[in-house]
Amino acid sequence: MAIEKVKAYFRKYGMENRVQEFEVSSATVELAAEALHCEPCRIAKTLSFLVDRRPILIVAAGDAKIDNPKYKAQFGTKAKMLTPDEAETLIGHAVGGVCPFAVNDGVTVYLDVSLKRFQTVFPACGSGSSAIELTIEELEKYSSYAAWIDVCKGWD
Repeated sequence: MAIEKVKAYFRKYGMENRVQEFEVSSATVELAAEALHCEPCRIAKTLSFLVDRRPILIVAAGDAKIDNPKYKAQFGTKAKMLTPDEAETLIGHAVGGVCPFAVNDGVTVYLDVSLKRFQTVFPACGSGSSAIELTIEELEKYSSYAAWIDVCKGWD
């Protein structure tokens, strides 16, 4: 299961005990915010796309939405999210638990600037009932991100 992959990943850093698992679903921003007792905007949702037939992840604030013109300016193509089957196969995590940790080789991770307004955020950990609280610096470190980008709207 993907959550075990993520826990093993964090074990290398002595952080596996920070992974939270819930009795309830945290597969959507709203459900995750409820499970964590936090504002939905602090959920770091991880969206999966194909760019030039390669999978990418964009980690954005829970209240942010992809802005198609900004996305096209950044990547030179229209935003096309992966299907649930593609996400599991190409990323290594099922929809609802997609996160930027312990992903398959060849997946490029980007962080959206919508996250920079928070001290800490809550990304999923490979399952639809998990999360970890990370500072922005920790998110940068453990996501192995390629770059900060600005491809979202509705949050500022």
